[in-house]
Amino acid sequence: MIKKPSLRNSVKIQLRVIGALLMREILTRFGRHNIGFLWLFVEPMMFTLGVTGLWMMADANHGSSLPITAFALTGYSSVLVWRNTVSRTIEAIEPNLSLMYHRNVRVIDIFAARIVLEIVGAGMSFVILTIIFLYFGMIDPPNDILKVIFGWTMLAWLGASLALFLGALSEVSELVEKIWHPISYLLFPLSGAAFMVEWLPVEAQKAVLYLPMVHGTEMIRDGFFGAGVIHPHYDIGYMVFCCMVLTVLGFAVERHISRKVEPE
Repeated sequence: MIKKPSLRNSVKIQLRVIGALLMREILTRFGRHNIGFLWLFVEPMMFTLGVTGLWMMADANHGSSLPITAFALTGYSSVLVWRNTVSRTIEAIEPNLSLMYHRNVRVIDIFAARIVLEIVGAGMSFVILTIIFLYFGMIDPPNDILKVIFGWTMLAWLGASLALFLGALSEVSELVEKIWHPISYLLFPLSGAAFMVEWLPVEAQKAVLYLPMVHGTEMIRDGFFGAGVIHPHYDIGYMVFCCMVLTVLGFAVERHISRKVEPE
């Protein structure tokens, strides 16, 4: 009788599988030329720097005294966490279907590798840009670094759960990929990247607060600027609820499609 591996050994095996998939994904996407894997965080840095530069050249201030550099950094870095993560998991199984013939490679491993890669890239971009801007005196240090970290963690959870759900759902219907792109563009200006909830009319505030990513962005800005400078609007309980629902749905759909795409 074949003895089943213990839970500890199983976890070790799956972590090694995800690590191998991470390395494969990095080499496939970025290659070994130029700066290689450094594109992992340089790419999102270029996006955030581009937006920040445009705002500075336009002398934009949104009718507020908030420093434009810190405002753009906290807003557009936050968008990358959920937008890029979802985009990379949608239709992720088909190009990696040959890997499924390896006994230890599962659908969840492919999703996990891509999710981790995008979250790490966006996180490193945010941290490096913050350090650079602090060094050159372009922004002030965060008012509450722990609140910034917690807000970022919540956004990462949201991005991961949404990516798992939509990534798995895209294997059920190709409409998911076609619908997500226009929706992501619509969510971009509604996600809180370019505004504070407090600046909106009361009815508009109620509407945008249905979007869980708005709560995460407001939380990060609360940590950056402090409640004495801004009046943030966010509900941690609501965001946790949304993340939990998306996580459960994501695992349920992933389990369903695993029976269909995994070779016997």
